[in-house]
This record gives sequence, C-alpha cells and structure tokens, in this order.
Amino acid sequence: MKSRAPKPKTVKSAPDFAREQTLLSAGLHQIAGVDEVGRGPLAGPVVAAAVILDPDNLPSGLNDSKTLSAARRDALYLEIMRHAHVAVASVPAAVIDRINIRQATLLAMTRAVNALAVPPDHVLVDGRDVPPLPCTGEALIGGDGKSLSIAAASIIAKVTRDRLMERLSEHDPRYGYASHAGYGTAVHLAALEQYGPSPDHRMSFAPLKNREPQG
Repeated sequence: MKSRAPKPKTVKSAPDFAREQTLLSAGLHQIAGVDEVGRGPLAGPVVAAAVILDPDNLPSGLNDSKTLSAARRDALYLEIMRHAHVAVASVPAAVIDRINIRQATLLAMTRAVNALAVPPDHVLVDGRDVPPLPCTGEALIGGDGKSLSIAAASIIAKVTRDRLMERLSEHDPRYGYASHAGYGTAVHLAALEQYGPSPDHRMSFAPLKNREPQG
C-alpha cells in the first residue's frame, strides 16, 4: 500500500488592520470593531464592546480573546483602554429571557456603539448579524480572527464580563462563577442541583426551563 502524505496543518492567520485601512483610505475616519461575550452561559449578562483603535498606535499582539491567556488579555485590556475609544454595554439575564439571546446580543452591541465618545463612521461586527447602528456596518464571520478592531473589542468584552462574574461570585459564592463565568460546567450544574437557580440565571436556557428561581 502507498503511504499517504500527512495533511498539512491549517494555521489560523492572525487578525490585521487591512479592512480598517481600506475604509480609512475611502474617507471613513472612525472605524469601530464590535464583539460580544456571553451568549452561551447559563447565568450572567451578555456583554458587548465597541472599540475605535488609533491607526498610529495599535497595541501589539491583538488577537481573538479566546486564543490569549488571562494575563495577556489583562495586559492588552490596559493598552486598549489607554490608546483607543472604548465603550461597553451589557444585557442582564432577565432581559435575555424576555427577548432571547440573539436579540439581547444585538441590543448590547447597539448600546455599546451608541456609547462611544466618538461617533463611528463604519462598524465591523463579529458574526452574521449587524445590529441597528447610527452608521454603516458589516458583519464578519470569525471577525475576531480577521480584524484588529474586532479582536480588541473581543478582549474588552471578555475581560469586562469575567470581572463582572467574579464580582457576582463574591456577592453569591454558591455557584462558583469566578471559575466558570456562568457556563454549564459540572461544578455549576452540581450547584444548581443543590441550590436551585438564582435571579442571575437564564431561565429560558436548558436545563433551567420551567424551574423557579430561588432568590
């Protein structure tokens, strides 16, 4: 039998500033990247961030927040906050249950864009959907791995939400949010069995449907 050559490994390319540069060259001066964190957890808010980077002062090492260590995310968070226009918005569990996670995510994105101190001329959004915006926008699937502006927004959103969940864990330590950020880990599910859901849980998500919050 002929031996088969090993398949080449797929190397995921790092995000760049090419899309932003094209838009800047077209006369759009303020380009915002938007991303969200927290669509999947059973508890806590969904958080969106909007970031307008300074083309002359791009933080080194920007990438999809999921590819970075917590320490690297924290360091880049400080760099982004220091050199960019940043806004963050969140939508809590009760609203997620009322309008569904997709609509809550779009709402958080819209609020984040509208909260920017400098109005954007164009918005690059991670994902498939463009939320209601005060300007033009486009969706990029896997955008946090393609656009530096979206990657920066993913870092801001991730660090912000993790810190929110850490504070929530301090307020209510029963569920261990600091270790899993509200995702459905074995530890979290065991705590739900023991204590039942709290007002911070998303009651429209399985396996929480038709259960009563304990308060």
